[in-house]
Amino acid sequence: MQQTEEHPVVRKTIVVNADLNRAFEVFTQNMGQWWPKEHHIGGSPMVAVVVEPRSGGRWYEKDEDGSECDWGAVLRWDPPNGLILSWHLNGDFEFVADISRASEVEVRFTTESGGRTRVELEHRYFERHGESGDRLRTEVDKPGGWTYVLGAYAKLLAA
Repeated sequence: MQQTEEHPVVRKTIVVNADLNRAFEVFTQNMGQWWPKEHHIGGSPMVAVVVEPRSGGRWYEKDEDGSECDWGAVLRWDPPNGLILSWHLNGDFEFVADISRASEVEVRFTTESGGRTRVELEHRYFERHGESGDRLRTEVDKPGGWTYVLGAYAKLLAA
């Protein structure tokens, strides 16, 4: 879907210091190592972020108190080229189980020269969140949203 005034899309692109396979692996299987700890929804400090490596898998956080908080699901699993995740957090960052009310986050990985990888993130379908969709789009598009999250990912790969 193309970005329109009626259906805005948030797009972010970074180039990371890792080959295609490593970039995909760290993004999906090591998310808990780079995802900013303050970006969580549980009532206890977050200790891990899990993306189950298959279509239909869960995307969730594990918290210090042993609880788990769902964020979404894996809609498409295509290693090392990309994945699509459903985003079930509304504009108040509350989980809504109904997939028809979830936006999508697509992440594509493309080989660049020098053993680096371009990572393109597209967060779309905010309108599915109803009246809180505009608020969510604004939050994830701020410097402290996807730009900050992807920066933490790139920083881990640069180390």
